Amino acid sequence: MKIYDEVKNAASIAVSGHVNPDGDAAGATAAMYLFLKKAVPGAKIVAFCGEMGDTLRENLPAAEEFCFDGITDVEKFDVFICLDTADDRLGAAQKYFHTARKTVNIDHHRTNTGCGDVNYIVPTASSTCELVYNVIDDSLIDEPIARALYIGIITDTGVFKYSNTSPRTMEIAGCLMSHGVDTSTLIDDVFYRKSYLENQILGRALLESVLFRDGTCIFSVLNRQTMDFYGVGPKNMEGIVSQLMLTEGVKCAIFMYETEPLTYKVSMRSNGEINVADIAAFYGGGGHSRAAGCTVNATYRDIINNISDSIDIQMRRSGETAGARS
Repeated sequence: MKIYDEVKNAASIAVSGHVNPDGDAAGATAAMYLFLKKAVPGAKIVAFCGEMGDTLRENLPAAEEFCFDGITDVEKFDVFICLDTADDRLGAAQKYFHTARKTVNIDHHRTNTGCGDVNYIVPTASSTCELVYNVIDDSLIDEPIARALYIGIITDTGVFKYSNTSPRTMEIAGCLMSHGVDTSTLIDDVFYRKSYLENQILGRALLESVLFRDGTCIFSVLNRQTMDFYGVGPKNMEGIVSQLMLTEGVKCAIFMYETEPLTYKVSMRSNGEINVADIAAFYGGGGHSRAAGCTVNATYRDIINNISDSIDIQMRRSGETAGARS
């Protein structure tokens, strides 16, 4: 698929990633938005986006042009391009997706069954930004578009560390570098650098983390009171679960924070022995086998107990399968 073929006759085009955007959703949105402005210069292009962390926003091209409140003067778009999610996580932009004359869905999550009139869903891809690179015209890629795509790729591959990194991923990264992206600075700024408050809340989460299942799993939770004390919100929580996953001997890490009374945003990471996407899907969430998330209405104790039970079931099944093969 080439995205130009889907939008070349459109007078108005909307682009959106999911709510609480990570680097991949935000990067894919920015890259697609900038590409469409060059490819279809006569069209009205609107990029919807949820609030993101300061570090991501400061490094993301065209972020200052994004529509963060979901309000635009276009009543019905000719084309709506949904990125890195199905339509159920578009937030305020969802209403425009459902009224658009044509919808396009580009994603790499295996839980996405395709919500668009046109779907390009490749679960084996490292990121949605990798797929956006595949569908745009190489000749129109410039440094801002390349930078946006590179942000998404390094975010979802853990700077090329995760198992979803393929030779194709590295090939694309090399092509993006050729457009003048300052990759070293970008990796530091987007993936590693944290504000003082973010370091404080990371330290608090690590300090109060708890090992379970004989040290093979770890969890940490932050309630609303603690978040208010430090003056942090969802955009300041990036990277905490990944840091928990680096604990020696841990196969699965769980981090959650309270968004409303008895409502928690849950992020999970795995070394591959536990499929956290299946656990997240049970609660209406999604993701990948090694990285997934969901929102759950319960006490944090009940959430951990239930997730622990799900982990036990998976491990037993894995053991039974291994026994049957031997």
